[in-house]
Amino acid sequence: MADDSAQEKELPASQKRKQQAREKGQVARSRDLTSSLLLLGVAVLVASMGGWFYDTGRSLLQTGLTVSALAAQDPAAMLQAAGKVALIGLVLLAPVLAFTFLASAAGGVAMGGWVFSGQALAPDFSRLNPITGIKRMFSITGLGELGKALLKAIVIGVIAGIVLWNQRGPLLGLLQVEPNLAQTQLGMIAAKAFLWMAAGTLLVAAVDVPWQLFQMNKQLKMSRQDMQDEMRESEGNPKIKQKMRALQRERARKRMMAAVPKADVVVTNPTHYAVALAYKEGKNRAPVVLALGADLVAARIREVAAEHNVPVIEAPPLARALFHHAELEQEIPVALYNAVALLLAYVFQLRAAPQMAVEPDDWAIPADFAVNE
Repeated sequence: MADDSAQEKELPASQKRKQQAREKGQVARSRDLTSSLLLLGVAVLVASMGGWFYDTGRSLLQTGLTVSALAAQDPAAMLQAAGKVALIGLVLLAPVLAFTFLASAAGGVAMGGWVFSGQALAPDFSRLNPITGIKRMFSITGLGELGKALLKAIVIGVIAGIVLWNQRGPLLGLLQVEPNLAQTQLGMIAAKAFLWMAAGTLLVAAVDVPWQLFQMNKQLKMSRQDMQDEMRESEGNPKIKQKMRALQRERARKRMMAAVPKADVVVTNPTHYAVALAYKEGKNRAPVVLALGADLVAARIREVAAEHNVPVIEAPPLARALFHHAELEQEIPVALYNAVALLLAYVFQLRAAPQMAVEPDDWAIPADFAVNE
């Protein structure tokens, strides 16, 4: 039970999951909103430009049906007539196609913004599985789509009935007017009915939009395990990070040991700490820490120093102060300048005249830098 409950998708989707879904083209979309805007746009177009559509359509029919017998026998004349008919048809369809494109784009942008994803264009052969299709038909989503279709049919039917009932007088009056006027009035009534029915589909879209948003949020919900996996992926696997830190420490240790032979002196605790220092006059403003370590690392520093004849000096107060306050590959703290100067002077004396060298009794460690162990 604990495992099952842990896998329940009860947590809202994280921003990263939403972004990944968006990159795959998985955003909330309402086909009812798009179709409603499309119908409404075409209805407004027909209502406002109905006369132009009528005249252009009549011109199309006249041009296509009015062909002389002589022209019918001339291929060039027939090709010219066909081109003229095609041009008129294109002009007639251009506003409708433009409104169709704009309405479709507006419906998508209104729901989830502009999204282009190549992954959404990839074929999904799982949709060809008939068993999966049947499951979708009888799922909650399928029942929701059926309910919306019934609601759409009821809304459009009711609106059409109301419009026709309100226009029953003008419809009956068409029988008493001349054909041309009756045709114009019928077109106006039809355009008005179309406009009202298209507007009525917005009611269905108003139901579908929140439903689609709810379905998308439900689909993107995450379980606690999903959330943990995402956090682990974002922050990095702790085991991998630990291994990387270990490798970095090992590389730093090898680089540090390789620098010990270049040191001028190694100061020790004598066994607990070891710090290797180097000073190049004209190159460094102050002595630089080439290596430092405690216990086993300190022992290895002493071994490398002995192998390369680097002086190893026991100065516990100075070794402790350097270990705790100095940084690897950095100059020593200003407060330890005097103490290290005494150390280097002693080392240079050992090199020049070992018999004359006198080891300092007091390393002059400031109170703030003194470390007692």
